[in-house]
Amino acid sequence: MLYLDHAATSPVRPEVLEAMGPYLSGVYGNPSSHHTAGEAAAGALDDARARVARILGMRTGDVVFTAGGTEANNLAVKGIVLAALEAGRRHLVISPIEHESILESAEYLRRFHAVEVTLLPVDARGRIAPDDLTAAIRDDTALVSIGHANNEIGTIQDATALASVTRAARVPLHLDAVQSAGWLGLRDLGADAVSIAGHKLGTPKGIGALAVRGRVPVEPLLHGGGQERGRRSGTENVAGAVALATALEIAEHERAVVAARVGAATRHFIALVLESIPEAVLTGDAVHRLPGTASFTFAGTSGESVLLELERRGVISSSGSACAAGSDEPSHVLLACAVSPEVAQTAVRFTFGRVPLSDDAPVRLAALVIESVRAARG
Repeated sequence: MLYLDHAATSPVRPEVLEAMGPYLSGVYGNPSSHHTAGEAAAGALDDARARVARILGMRTGDVVFTAGGTEANNLAVKGIVLAALEAGRRHLVISPIEHESILESAEYLRRFHAVEVTLLPVDARGRIAPDDLTAAIRDDTALVSIGHANNEIGTIQDATALASVTRAARVPLHLDAVQSAGWLGLRDLGADAVSIAGHKLGTPKGIGALAVRGRVPVEPLLHGGGQERGRRSGTENVAGAVALATALEIAEHERAVVAARVGAATRHFIALVLESIPEAVLTGDAVHRLPGTASFTFAGTSGESVLLELERRGVISSSGSACAAGSDEPSHVLLACAVSPEVAQTAVRFTFGRVPLSDDAPVRLAALVIESVRAARG
């Protein structure tokens, strides 16, 4: 089987399992408890927090552990905007190609707190122009929230340029880095808040983090014992935090080599598909894209039919975001990129992981895609 849906989730790394093992058995104390067992757990939690902060270019106290990327994005968008309402700032800027956790958080704020939401335009490649962001920011803007790299088409935003705009306007910038973590450097981008998710990096599902600078007020979404410096109550997942720190460190250590290797294989695969299937169109930015993401539309076919034909041939891929699985609607990302609904419904996404494939894998995979598209056409 060729598993090419790493943007949805990746297998757990053996090193991560080994690192978290002791905190699933021997070191089981509650990190808030004031006894030896609790202090041992608290020490591991503090160490994991410092390790995550170091890679994200944040202070240790800025890191809030969450149950995953969706919670981290909800805390960033809702938490920062809700905290700004008292000061009269009730305007949020996002783009139409964001992950559902951003879009739905914005919709919640609009419906229940009368927050005005501005959707930035994106071009056909899914890129945001800094000038458009400048024009969108107002005196009452509470937050700008942008995906660093898109989960469906892989397009990477110029985060540094966007951050220069928000910094000049003194508006916090949140980057959803769930897809870019481990593939791109996250330090020195100028963001005030960054979301990551462990299961994209090789941890078990159920752990993530929001790193948000201490100067940015955040209203907690979960109330209780005041854990995570009052920003996220609830007994912390110590083993998960250790797993996240370990996976993030490994990915960062390997990043340059792995990104180059995977990027070369992905580009080879893309070229073969485009050469062999006249109807194939690469979606997203051809240059500014994640190393392991190859997404196409195949006009005249059904994307779901192509996926079924691929799976019959041992290839696991997807039509887009796993969070929109089961939806009959065309991708909101492709629609925002001016792809017609009929063509958007033919989309297929292949996302490569960090584990090395054989040298001939791009050629074999392209051949299977060609077969599958032809079979789907009947």
